[in-house]
Order: sequence, then structure tokens, then C-alpha cells
Amino acid sequence: MNPTIIVVGSLNMDLVVRAPRHPQPGETLIGSDFQTFPGGKGANQAVAAARLGARVRMIGRVGVDAFGETLLAAAQHDGVDTTFVQRDPDAPTGVALITLDAQGQNTIVVAPGANMRVSEADVERAEAIFAGADALLMPLECPLAAVMAATRLARKHGVKVILNPAPAQPLPVDLLAQLDYLVPNQPELQTLAEGEADVAKATEYVRRQGVKNVVVTQGEAGAMLVSDDHTTQVPAFHVPVVDTVAAGDAFVAAFCVALAEGKTPLEAVRWGNAAGALAVTRSGAQPSLPSRTEVVRLLEGQTI
Repeated sequence: MNPTIIVVGSLNMDLVVRAPRHPQPGETLIGSDFQTFPGGKGANQAVAAARLGARVRMIGRVGVDAFGETLLAAAQHDGVDTTFVQRDPDAPTGVALITLDAQGQNTIVVAPGANMRVSEADVERAEAIFAGADALLMPLECPLAAVMAATRLARKHGVKVILNPAPAQPLPVDLLAQLDYLVPNQPELQTLAEGEADVAKATEYVRRQGVKNVVVTQGEAGAMLVSDDHTTQVPAFHVPVVDTVAAGDAFVAAFCVALAEGKTPLEAVRWGNAAGALAVTRSGAQPSLPSRTEVVRLLEGQTI
């Protein structure tokens, strides 16, 4: 059966400009293409999980504006249940300003808008959907109070909790100790470990805070899975890079879906690597997120 995944997180409209390189402070560059794409880490992860076959229910907020309409329609088109995405009359829909350089690397500034008004009450109103869910997946583009409220409900209903700590910020020990999996990239891990740059030492630091399992995404180097009994480096799939936006979202969603389906953590990391690799071969956030068929083909060694 298809697993049920709850996503608590952000919905943003991505405003993307391509440029030959990233500008220096005070510098103006002439870019080329300008495009808009549905995005936001929460919505990206929800759509990615839905495309991989999960039943997805999302909790979040958008404004009462055209961007909000577009984001809801995009999520619904991919089968995401947006019943608990509130329309906020007092805040605009979030936007992300993204610059892509010639190598496909990005810089991003987010104006979160309504995302920062997601509340504990929003989450608590949705308690019924936690009963029978298989996993809770969360990034950090909405208030920490909402993330902690969702974690409490997940624990109450026996739901697996996966946190993608992006954007990076220090997190309370009483949240970290409730997680089943923490999935940071290396800079996010360093923030959580009080600046420790060594990946092994930083991972051990967060595990001492009570985190049961850690998966560190490392771009072209793949990902590292750390749990009580082993540390495993899982190599990446090497593909041509067009745009790295949403690669991390594709990874964590695929990892979550695979775990919720009963695959081993190691298998789930390979699913994440495959989805992340496919995402960088296309432009845009949600347009780049792969289907289940594409992920399975890559895992089976077929060309993309």
C-alpha cells in the first residue's frame, strides 16, 4: 500500500534569474532568463513524495493572492491534499529570490510571508490526519513552535519523524531527542554542532543530543548514514548538473517515502541519492522533481 506522509512546511513562489556568475556585494550583473516556479521546501518535499507514490497531506499557509492560488493549484495537481493549508488574509505568500550561475549553483533569499504564521493551532487542528500516518516530514521554513507541535502529535500517534533542518538554525535538545532521522547537509550539520566542521565529530555531537539516526547529504560525494551500529558512505549518481535548486528536497522526500514503505535505511539513502541526482538535471524546483518510474530506472542502472 502507498504510505501516508504528512508534511509541515513552507510554500513559496520561486523567482529565478540566470546569470554568468553570482554578483559581488554592490555589483550589478546583467542576467538572462527569468522564470517563476512553484517552490518552498515544504511544498517541494510534499510534491516530491507524491510523485514517488505516497499519499501526502500538507500543513502550511499561503496568502490570499495570485501566488497563493498558483501554489495550491500546483500541489493539488500532483495529488497533495491541501485541506490544512490555510489562506492568510494578513500576510503575503512567501517568495524566494534565486540566482543561478553558469554551473547551476544557486544563491537564495527567502521572504517567508505567510509561512512564518503557521501556528501550533494550525497543526493541532489537523491532529486527525496523524492517526494512521506513516511518517512526518518537516523542513524549517516555518516557526519552530509549529514543528515542535507536529513532532509531539507524531510521537503521540506512533508516526516516524524525519526533520530536514533547513534553513540551518540551532535546535532545542527536546526536539532533537524526538526525531527518528535528522537529514542535514554539511553546512546545516555544522550549525547544529556549534560550528564543528569535521563531519564525523559533528555527527557524533548531534547524536549525543539524542538524535537516533543522522543522514548527511554531501552533494557530489553522496550521503553518509550514521546510526548506533554503523556509519556508511553511500555514493552519488553522477549526472550533468543544470540546476541544484530542490535537489535536497528531492533527496529527503525520496528517503522518507522509501522508509515509509519499509525499505532499509541504506536502501532509503540510495533512493534519496537517485532522486536528488535526477532533480539537478532539470531547471526549477517542483518541475525538476522526478517520478517514481525515473527513480526506479536510475536505481536499476538505466540511463537517464
